[in-house]
Amino acid sequence: QVQLVESGGGVVPPGGSLRLSCAASGNIFRIYSMAWYRQVPGKQREWVARIEFSTGIRTYTDSVKGRFTISNDAAKNRVFLQMNSLNLEDTAVYVCNGMIRRKDTSGPINYWGQGIQVTVSS
Repeated sequence: QVQLVESGGGVVPPGGSLRLSCAASGNIFRIYSMAWYRQVPGKQREWVARIEFSTGIRTYTDSVKGRFTISNDAAKNRVFLQMNSLNLEDTAVYVCNGMIRRKDTSGPINYWGQGIQVTVSS
């Protein structure tokens, strides 16, 4: 009923920039928040950034503060992650998350995208 699809990943050299996009579609009544997580093999999924759609409040994990910026386009049910000054430790599969209320349910549900690869390499 609800799908999240990421785009914009790829390979970038250290110090470079990349912008990720995530589009939510389907039986959406309201998006409460969207976030980005990242996954590295052998490690637990790490929260990166979140934006609250109602207030616009943005939060980040310490390791990306000052380098990454999360933003959204509420009218298009999209969230973005602008990543600057990328380093090798940023290499991961980046996964889009949405706290979304469907039209046919009374409360929000967490949805996850398939993930998209970001590789920082020289």
